[in-house]
Amino acid sequence: MTVQTVTLNLPTTTYERIKRAADKLRRPVDDVLSEAVVAAALLADSTPQSLRSALAQMAYLNDAVLWQLARATMPQAQAARLEELHHEQQREGLTEEEKGEERELASLYRDTILVRAQAAVLLKQRGYDVSDLSQFEPLA
Repeated sequence: MTVQTVTLNLPTTTYERIKRAADKLRRPVDDVLSEAVVAAALLADSTPQSLRSALAQMAYLNDAVLWQLARATMPQAQAARLEELHHEQQREGLTEEEKGEERELASLYRDTILVRAQAAVLLKQRGYDVSDLSQFEPLA
């Protein structure tokens, strides 16, 4: 893989937050910034701005919160409704109102999966085995 060198001017407060995060991770600031930029670039084309911003900010979360996010699921009632709409769509089609509801629920499902994936990536970068998301139960 080839790389490009970039000079980046950051506000002091932003740099200090990144430096603190890098220190907690015991990693160089350059590595933390590179990973954040790579993650942001991957999401830039297909994800709404608010979600892109939230995913980028996840790098600053502690491990316990990331584990919770990695195991997050769509609320059961909404997942059941989405499945019901998919079955109904196959059987007889959906009304315009149901199509709108299906789009919203499918978007929520996609966002949930993106958050889980980002949390798993960050945990893996921090040295955790994320093959079994139930392995870590944060203290209450």
